Amino acid sequence: MRAIVVVDKARGTAGMKLEERPEPRAAINDVVVQVFASGFVGTELEWPSTWTDRLDRDRTPCIPGHEVAGVVTALGYGTTGLSVGQRVFGIADWYRDGTLAEYVAIEARNLASLPGDVDFTVGASLPISGLTAWQGLFEHGRLRAGQRILVHGAAGAVGAMVTQLAREVGAHVIGSGRTAARHAALDFGANEFVDLDTDRLEDVGAVDLVFDVIGGDIGKRSAGLVRAGGVLVSIVGPPAARPTDGLAVDFVVEADRAQLTQIVQRVRTDDCGPTSAPSRRSTTPSLPSTRLSDGRGR
Repeated sequence: MRAIVVVDKARGTAGMKLEERPEPRAAINDVVVQVFASGFVGTELEWPSTWTDRLDRDRTPCIPGHEVAGVVTALGYGTTGLSVGQRVFGIADWYRDGTLAEYVAIEARNLASLPGDVDFTVGASLPISGLTAWQGLFEHGRLRAGQRILVHGAAGAVGAMVTQLAREVGAHVIGSGRTAARHAALDFGANEFVDLDTDRLEDVGAVDLVFDVIGGDIGKRSAGLVRAGGVLVSIVGPPAARPTDGLAVDFVVEADRAQLTQIVQRVRTDDCGPTSAPSRRSTTPSLPSTRLSDGRGR
């Protein structure tokens, strides 16, 4: 099969090459997916997991990419819940060869069914941004209706999904970003917008949840806005400052079939009907199904 491989961390994306590689085989609980669309995050080449396995052994040449949409072509021993010929989407394991290839071997539990009315390209754009937003809001942030949330980068891929899901659950959303992001953030559903170029962040007042995709000075100043009992959720590493009387959480997104299923329902046509939101934790609220955009025009 053809695949994009990397062998030199120092060269970054300039070191990515198209090569012939052996087709993967399905291990226990794996499936092999024929890749119709895949997603690549530019920072992947800085992640230790791109270059080593879980025992810190070098695994180059490696295939990057972790988001995928395609069709199951083979099942490993013991695999359940999926079938050959099924359309699927999801996240490849961080420490294994990824999705910038014609085929990928992936744990079945990392995948969900992709409805026939959702394009493969759309499916591959959803997993990391969508699961990051879902888990940050409902598992770690414990967002509830009526709360105030400050979403940094509200017009970006993650921020756009955070904004829409927070509005859907009935929160008051304050989006932030640079001047050019104002209209997009408001279109995604933000009730207010803080221009980080011209507005004073502290004028936002107290909030129940900060969802931080920026970090640095913005993240540090945001900690002071979290009211007692609130949460600062960061996806850019451990927060530089913690709320005085609240929680600070940083996390790495995890694959979750039930959550992927809920997310993909929100990009379907409005007649897909109502759904509830199952989760591994009881704090995830039940949400009606609505259209959801990933902030990348898909």
